[in-house]
Amino acid sequence: MDSLGNVVFEDQEIENERLELTDKKANYILGPKLTLRNCTLVLKVSARRLSLKQPRFSDCTFEVKQELKNFQSWVAASLKGCRFKGWLTGCDFGLWPEYSSLPWYQHGSIEDCDFTEAWMDGCRIMGCDPSTLRFPKWPCFTFVDPIGRASELSSVRWPGRFGRVTVEELHTQPAPTKSLTYHAPSVAKRMETTPEELRAVIEKFDCIIY
Repeated sequence: MDSLGNVVFEDQEIENERLELTDKKANYILGPKLTLRNCTLVLKVSARRLSLKQPRFSDCTFEVKQELKNFQSWVAASLKGCRFKGWLTGCDFGLWPEYSSLPWYQHGSIEDCDFTEAWMDGCRIMGCDPSTLRFPKWPCFTFVDPIGRASELSSVRWPGRFGRVTVEELHTQPAPTKSLTYHAPSVAKRMETTPEELRAVIEKFDCIIY
């Protein structure tokens, strides 16, 4: 760690290592020119303590030990064949060059990744094919092509405030949005409904994974 509290991984390739990013006083910077293969990364820091600058992750496992909230920097990473475990809230993955003009945001990608051991709420896949990914099952649920299917999804009555606040606004998501995942108990609490009432409507659509 340098005098500014930065722990930097760059200009190297790392294989078969376990990296613990858990120091609450450190700022972890991964990249540029960083490739990790078959590594396990233990994340127990807030989003503001973690910065990605075009790292490449291949067949890595991310163990999220502390809820990672509103972390858009995944779109500055290349992720292939990776697994995610733990709580991810308001995180974006994939290719979203419009998010920032910084160079590492122009090359994000995600494919063949597994989220089945993660809890996801308000998380999006941007600019990449979600069909190569494995999403968490119920009580999480995932809208696939939420913008393209927005009118269809808005054609039925949703419980509580979920229809008015979320479904009717799907068309306003950023253009690269390819999927959108929610955690039913969390969203039900916010939208004055229940997971069971949500599921009764979710089951009517083939564009929702649950």
